[in-house]
Amino acid sequence: MPRKICIEIGCEKFAQGKTDKCKAHNPCIKCNEPECTKNAIRNNEKCILHGGGKRCIEPGCQASATGKTDKCRRHGGGIRCNEPECTKSAIGKNEKCKRHGGGFRCNELGCQTSVQIKDGKCNRHGGGIRCNEPECKASARDKSDKCKRHGGGFRCNEPECQSSVERKNGKCKLHGGGLRCNEPGCQASARGNTNKCVMHGGGLRCNESGCTRSAQGKTDKCITHGGGYRCNEPGCQASARDNTNKCITHGGGDRCNEPGCTKGARGKTDKCAAHGGGARCPNCIDWIDSRGGSSKYDGYCATCFKRIFPDDDRSKVIYLHTKEIMVRNAINSNFEGFLHDKPLYTGNCNCTHRRRIDHRKLIGNTILAIETDEFGHRRYDPKDEEIRYDDLYMIHSGKWIFIRFNPDNNISKVDIDDKIDVLIDKIKECISRIQNEENLELLEIYKLYC
Repeated sequence: MPRKICIEIGCEKFAQGKTDKCKAHNPCIKCNEPECTKNAIRNNEKCILHGGGKRCIEPGCQASATGKTDKCRRHGGGIRCNEPECTKSAIGKNEKCKRHGGGFRCNELGCQTSVQIKDGKCNRHGGGIRCNEPECKASARDKSDKCKRHGGGFRCNEPECQSSVERKNGKCKLHGGGLRCNEPGCQASARGNTNKCVMHGGGLRCNESGCTRSAQGKTDKCITHGGGYRCNEPGCQASARDNTNKCITHGGGDRCNEPGCTKGARGKTDKCAAHGGGARCPNCIDWIDSRGGSSKYDGYCATCFKRIFPDDDRSKVIYLHTKEIMVRNAINSNFEGFLHDKPLYTGNCNCTHRRRIDHRKLIGNTILAIETDEFGHRRYDPKDEEIRYDDLYMIHSGKWIFIRFNPDNNISKVDIDDKIDVLIDKIKECISRIQNEENLELLEIYKLYC
């Protein structure tokens, strides 16, 4: 027998029970929550959303029980997905969960992502409510008008944390929200439908032969093999960062907030590497010229690791064959008293002005400093280099002579051995001038092959 249609003019919904009207037009008792227009369930004057009807029997759960069961969908109530080993609830009438094809699907050609309404689109293709931030195309989260990045959805309840929560435990992934990796001692979050973090094999993996990295986004490739969103600059194959369609080189992702700096911010900071962004070495993190930490050296920079752990096998090969060591060996062979890569600071300072100099020697009231500018220090910030001279002068208010020496052949094609011979001659000349008190300026800078 065909179901009756609501008798209200223009309404195409089905009539409910033995009445001739749908739920919306039925003179039922409405939920007594302010501004709620939904029908109350049974005799408690509340709709399902506000606590009406049968509730889940799991301790602490306030969700409504589903179907003829006494549990909510999350705790096993209702019809379950019929895919082998899948315990999620079925959506619609095909007894499949969202992941396995249940419910309505996105109407974009080739897209199988689930949607909330028939003939709709998934979040990726523009469906649902969008974030109202200018130029942001991400979907709004929960009942807010913002995406996760701009503050939408529920936020972590840790003090001063603004990250979005995972599931319903009030925490973001960083502070323990969501499922955790089941590897002993691992506190990272589990990925996808696995119980492992990315490091221990969780989530989807890249399908390239021999690759064990995780797949990015909705692709089956890692970033190296082309997974995830790519930069839209012509000819660029780098991955797009954050919610932009550009790679870091072409302006994508968060940028350094230092005035005039256009480089990308590192990690979860708002600075580039030159201005202190990214993970820093814990030994020199408070120094004005702190360096980035490396997982290869347990979070320390290579220089600090070698100094703190000189007996470690990794320390024995650090800088073993670099050009800076070649310069150091040449200086030590020809001169005495030069200090190599030691912080320069006064004993009574608060250590906010500690600066490293590659090679230095105090002669009278003049410090002769030799800086080995490998690669011409192209990645160094010119402003920071200028501030560097000012900071050093605050520590030693006598005279300075800097020799900036580039051992590479990026500018000149001179062999490094010949370059070092020129450097040694320049050092001898400067020492002679200092001893004869011929250096009259407070600061002299000589650039060799820079």
